Amino acid sequence: MDGNSIIFKRRSIRKYKEESVDKDILIHLVEAGMAAPTACNNKPWEFIVITENMDSLRKNLYFGNYNAPAAIVVCGNMKLAKGGIQKYWVQDCSAAMENILLAATEKGLGSVWIGLYPQASAIKPVSDYLDLPDYVVPLGIALVGYSDEDKDARTQYNEKRVYWESYDKNRKHRSREKNMKFL
Repeated sequence: MDGNSIIFKRRSIRKYKEESVDKDILIHLVEAGMAAPTACNNKPWEFIVITENMDSLRKNLYFGNYNAPAAIVVCGNMKLAKGGIQKYWVQDCSAAMENILLAATEKGLGSVWIGLYPQASAIKPVSDYLDLPDYVVPLGIALVGYSDEDKDARTQYNEKRVYWESYDKNRKHRSREKNMKFL
């Protein structure tokens, strides 16, 4: 698949086959994460790969209780995120997460991003379960496995969200009410 095909094929998968993911593939996904762009080459990320005790991990998730056979927890290490660019750890780790999701698609896997940061109620149980030190913050979890559902490739292009040369303050947007309950 070429780059655009992978981008449009990547979908959030929530149903997985009971088939394990090979360790070499999981390493490839983490390598893809580490290939992400990072502010001033800071690389504040750390990754925890989980293939055992997935049921225990799921019990600690506020969202994302799906049957994936593997998980990659993307964390920001504040001791690695140094200086005036420390706060860019979120963007750096988000770019790493997206690379993991795209690499999973390229390898024929399904995946879904389970967000943790900045929701304290989602961060704490995962941090406690993984015994993370205070200076390591889990940004999110990539659940990965072989998809047990089919979703077509798609784009979500919406010309109402694209501006040319300047912002149109008079353009009206409708919010999605169902997502507003979490704000």
